[in-house]
Amino acid sequence: MSSSPNSKLKFPKHFLWGAATAAHQVEGGNHNQWTVWELENAKALAAQAEYQLDDLQSWDRIKHEAKNPSSYVSGEAVDHYGRYEEDFDMLGHMNMNAYRFSVEWSRIEPEQGAWNAEAVMHYKDKLASLKRRNIEPIVTLFHFTMPVWFSELGGFEKRSNVKHFIRFAEKVVSELGPTVRFIITINEPDVYSFATYHMGMWPPATRSKFKLWRVINNLAYAHRQAYKAIHKLGGRHKISIAKNSVYFYAGDDSWLSRTSAAIAQYLQDDYLLKKVIKHTDFLGINYYMSQRIYGYRIHNPELPVTDLEWSFAPGDIQYVLERLYAKYKKPIIITENGLADATDESRQKWITKTIVGMQAAMENGVDLQGYIHWSLLDNFEWSYGIWPRFGLAAVDYASGKRSLRPSARWFGRVIKNIRGL
Repeated sequence: MSSSPNSKLKFPKHFLWGAATAAHQVEGGNHNQWTVWELENAKALAAQAEYQLDDLQSWDRIKHEAKNPSSYVSGEAVDHYGRYEEDFDMLGHMNMNAYRFSVEWSRIEPEQGAWNAEAVMHYKDKLASLKRRNIEPIVTLFHFTMPVWFSELGGFEKRSNVKHFIRFAEKVVSELGPTVRFIITINEPDVYSFATYHMGMWPPATRSKFKLWRVINNLAYAHRQAYKAIHKLGGRHKISIAKNSVYFYAGDDSWLSRTSAAIAQYLQDDYLLKKVIKHTDFLGINYYMSQRIYGYRIHNPELPVTDLEWSFAPGDIQYVLERLYAKYKKPIIITENGLADATDESRQKWITKTIVGMQAAMENGVDLQGYIHWSLLDNFEWSYGIWPRFGLAAVDYASGKRSLRPSARWFGRVIKNIRGL
């Protein structure tokens, strides 16, 4: 497949091929709970980098950025807010027909109950630009950032605050209207909760098992309420969460390894999905890695890794898709998939093995309707700062210049042939 990856691949005519971004990671100029936290913690994150990241294989290459406090302040990011037309042109160059992005809650409702008409119009203009290019938008309502006022009320720690998110969801959908068919209410509810309340890595960086599970449950509740509220507005919307899935499997045939892998998979996928599945029209799945379990330990001894030292197992997406479809019987869109690869040495191989896994899953009966690559652009990667490079398009942070990586140009040719363009 490496020399002619499209020769035997068959996908439905209306299959979605696209890329994704998130507002805070690319727009620039935001003011939300993350920007406040960044400014307070950038020096500490830079100081911690050397002893937290120096065992990465990529350390010598990334250490200059990783040890620089400015790398942990999103600032102007890559100015997607001002340069989205240019960025959308790159979607066209790759022959893509879909784009997933998030609307920034703090722009639209900077103060409680005060709507910013200019920000709403900006997102309307983005949608119009996508429509001119025949690109299907997939709109995310919550991708880890919230207005400062909502955070000060306690955010999703309090179920009584969910009503504010529902009001925001209703406002966005009513304003953007019929131009949006696919809606992701909440991106990776469990990742947000775990990174914030278990690892203490994200704002408000509070370690509390009680808050961890409460926030996961409140986010599931928020999705269910948003699903019902949006459908009451009418229209043809298809709604889901974007669920991060890690494929766990036993490294040996011992009872303990098999049981540990099954428990880990349940906690990874099913605990949350069982709370929302009846309120989804499809399943949005984000896949980045697999984990092998020996006994009760995760151990991936011979697997290659990405720049973030995440296991390199793109083909395992087949098993993720097959498991989730068999269990939940919902159409699936892969809403994120990719790797940090600054040298672009492994991205083509990743995409190749991913597409093969996707087709194998479809041949085994999975109703797969789209593939959205993370990310369109190099971006601000949360508490890691700017050094991880996920973009199909490389961004020079000093000049803002964009350029499609060789793997992106190759991927564009693959999509062109698959789509018969």
